[in-house]
Amino acid sequence: MFLGIDFGTSSVKAILADENQRVLATASRKLDAQRPHPGWSEQAPEAWWQAMLGALDAIAAEQPAAMSAVRGIGLSGQMHGAVLLDAAGEVLRPCILWNDTRAVAECREIEDAFPGSRAVTGNPAMPGFTAPKLAWVRRHEPDLFARTATVLLPKAWIRFRLTGERIEEMSDASGTLWLDVGRRDWSDEALAVTGLSRDHMPRLVEGSDAAGTLKPELAARWKMDAAPVVAGGAGDNAAGAVGLGATAPGSAFVSLGTSGVLWATTDRFRPNADQAVHSFCHALPGLWHQMGVTLSAAASLGWWAGIAGRDEATLLAELDAAPMGDVPVFGPYLSGERTPHNDGAVRGAFALLSHDTARPDMTRAVLEGVAFSMRDCLDALAGAGTRIGEADVIGGGSRSRAWTTIMATVLDMPLHRLADGETGGAFGAARLARLAVTGEDPAAVCLPPRRTETIMPDPAMAEALRARLHRYRALYPAIAGLGA
Repeated sequence: MFLGIDFGTSSVKAILADENQRVLATASRKLDAQRPHPGWSEQAPEAWWQAMLGALDAIAAEQPAAMSAVRGIGLSGQMHGAVLLDAAGEVLRPCILWNDTRAVAECREIEDAFPGSRAVTGNPAMPGFTAPKLAWVRRHEPDLFARTATVLLPKAWIRFRLTGERIEEMSDASGTLWLDVGRRDWSDEALAVTGLSRDHMPRLVEGSDAAGTLKPELAARWKMDAAPVVAGGAGDNAAGAVGLGATAPGSAFVSLGTSGVLWATTDRFRPNADQAVHSFCHALPGLWHQMGVTLSAAASLGWWAGIAGRDEATLLAELDAAPMGDVPVFGPYLSGERTPHNDGAVRGAFALLSHDTARPDMTRAVLEGVAFSMRDCLDALAGAGTRIGEADVIGGGSRSRAWTTIMATVLDMPLHRLADGETGGAFGAARLARLAVTGEDPAAVCLPPRRTETIMPDPAMAEALRARLHRYRALYPAIAGLGA
């Protein structure tokens, strides 16, 4: 038996899986973020801990015999957060989360002080990353910075509470801006820029490695036969990739969740930080990955549904019932944009509206705008030498055949819908737990879900979409700077 636990921003989710990778039980507990100032986002680490205890207590109550037989625990979690510990291991302040934007000035200062940062870390400095957060604390909370003995990411802090060990794995460490991603080791130069050293960092392991053993008192709490091994685990996207079987070079997927992700697994480090491509280590040894990210994918459709006063299903149904009219252009920059612009200040826009523009036309513009943003991601990955010929498609947006067809046509590639494309980070974490215990070949464990349908590009709409892609790309330069 294996446990997978995923620490998100809005909830903690846990699953219990058996030796045949069947999920026997699931449980989740909600979390809230605090925003004490505009642009700030924080959580108390103790809230994660209590939520996890509640979820695992629920699984133990539902499946006591299976829980007692657990041999491994895998962790997945929100990336980039900064948990500061003093010399006694006590938390010094609330965790500054991935979506906190206070450290804009510190990003510029880090890149000025370390001109080789992008080549080493594989990423541009962004406020969401961990290093700028510590630079902010150093400037604005110097007493706390001076007392900081260790900096941990969220799931590494949970591991610390579970095992007493200060350990992190490669995929999550890649999002700190302190890792030499190509060498899979901490960068002394990157750490020094923020006034830190290796002494402040946890020990690094691979995601499929054993990384501590559950404390006896916790094993007794859940009546486990023996204290399970805790695996290295993975950052949330890498854990999702393990759950989807995207663990061989060339495997790719498009995620149409709240945000949008174009993921490609690679066999080596291929940065393209100048176009805001994320180049991270994978959770498995000898593998890396690239991600293009658009910050508002399904969130754009959700926003438009609220404005239009219709639910999303109604808006999508209207596309089939109404003839295509004069489709405007939509920039899906409701929360800024990541790839390729790395612009947190830009905001969304509709353009080229007319008296004849109807609600279905605006709905189509939203779907197309997100697809165009993913085409920007695809081209940015190509700029780093990664060519993608086909991809799986997951996330809530993948349930819309109309949207998936638009996406396939804009990306000019087949997209495969999956029988179980919502496995999530907890399932990938459970797989990593199994690998840490058994030492099996990841290829034998990390199998992909069954593909249920392949959506091909639609030649009938390709020419019109190419023309609107050109107009879409003219939109960003016209509105950049207006949201600052």
